[in-house]
Parts: sequence; structure tokens; C-alpha cells
Amino acid sequence: MTARSAAPPVPWATAYPAFTRVFPDLRVRLDRRLDGRLEHGWVPVRRLLGSPALRARLITDELRAAERRYGRAPRPDVAAGFWLHRYAWPLCLLFTLPWLLQRRVPLFGPERLACRHQPRGGPAELAVLGSGSTRFACLPDDPSAGHPGALVLPNQVTLDAALRRTVAAQLGPLFAAFGPELRRGPRTLWGLATDELVEGLWFAARLLGEEARAVAALTGLLPAEPFAGAASFRSDGPDLRRSRVSCCLFYTLRPDRPCAGCPRNCRQARAN
Repeated sequence: MTARSAAPPVPWATAYPAFTRVFPDLRVRLDRRLDGRLEHGWVPVRRLLGSPALRARLITDELRAAERRYGRAPRPDVAAGFWLHRYAWPLCLLFTLPWLLQRRVPLFGPERLACRHQPRGGPAELAVLGSGSTRFACLPDDPSAGHPGALVLPNQVTLDAALRRTVAAQLGPLFAAFGPELRRGPRTLWGLATDELVEGLWFAARLLGEEARAVAALTGLLPAEPFAGAASFRSDGPDLRRSRVSCCLFYTLRPDRPCAGCPRNCRQARAN
């Protein structure tokens, strides 16, 4: 996750360079000069939330891209889920990486973000917009506790709650906007949110050599409303596994290639 900024980096953004070195495909831009000249595929999230026509166009683009990749067109609701996953996965990392590595949580809403989906697939690129300062939550012993944008919280419990609130405030409006296209109920959507929150950070932490730390932190973070599920890690020999709370519906394109942790497989295994 590359953090490029024309100004000195905000304290929470310094969590990203280590991940960039092990996973360079994921990028976030903090360049204030980007404001007012979004182009080349950039979409402000506030516009995305307010425009059914834009959402329909993006889902159609996703459907066509999936058809090129897999040789068959997904259902429109499946294409909408693919689009949302490619946005929500890096979105959650934008908040969970500084929470895990620095005990800091950026505090801003969806109106401060823009996204750009990569034509070849993979996670979306993100841009943090706005020339104003960005607040962040931290703990009293944080070296940046005196920063003008710092909201100092008393303990880890309140910091965890700030992370859940902030991520929920980002995803809730998206679920409301995309709900008719996704054809899933609120509990299923918040199960999807649980999976994006957990699996994104789990993936990143393994690359960074921080898996044990992330597993412990995520286990303490969830379950909690509005997220519909727990982190639910389990041992499988020397490795860890988890079953997803939600189904990504990839099986509708490749029924012979289920995803790791697919809840459909787990239900079938229990039935047998």
C-alpha cells in the first residue's frame, strides 16, 4: 500500500510502507493535489453513493471483465459482489493496518475517499481526498498523541470500538446503495463486512510476519455489532484456518474450484 503525499505524512499513514514492500499491488494516495482533477478511472465515493447510473455502469464493467477472465458472464448480483469486494478489501486495510501496527485509527467518512479499479483485476486503488487535516484515534502512550489531529482514547477497548465504528461508517452507506443490486439482506452484508475486515488484515499480517499478533487482535475485535460474525480462527495442524461468514458466490462461475474457507463447503461437511 503506497502512501504518496505532497505534504508531510499524517501519523497513521506511516503504517503502509512496510506492506508496500511485500504487496506492491495495493496503493493508497494521500496527495492533496489530486482533489478536483480525478480522472483516468477515479470515482469519488460520494458520487458513487448518489448515482444509481454510475453504480450500474461499474457493475456492467465488472461483469464484462469477469466474463473475459472466466469465460462466462456472472449474474449481475455476483458482478456487484465482485466489485464491492475489490473495494472493501483495501478499504478495510486502510484502517486495520495502522490499528494493528501502530494502534492508530484514521477518523474520516466515505466522502473523503475515491477509488479506481484496476482493469486487470485485483484490489482497487484508493485516494484520500480533502485538504483539511485528518483526525485519528490513538492511545495515551502514542508518540503522536500531541498531534493536532489526535483523538486520545483511554485504552485498547475504546480504540477497538473506534475502528469498528469507522469501518462500519464506511461500509454502511455502500451496502445501502448497492443493496438492490447485491440482492442480499443486511445480516449477509455485515457478514461480508466481517470477512473483508478479518481476511484482509490476516493476509497482510502473514506477509509481514505478524500473523499471531493479527489473529489475537482480530479475535478480540469481533464479534460486535454491526458485524455479523467472529474472526473464528481454528488450528489445522501447523496452520490456521477460518470459515467465511458470507459466500462470495465465485462458485457460480467455477463450481469445481471452491474458495478456501467457503461456508458452503463447511455446511456440506457438517451435513455429511
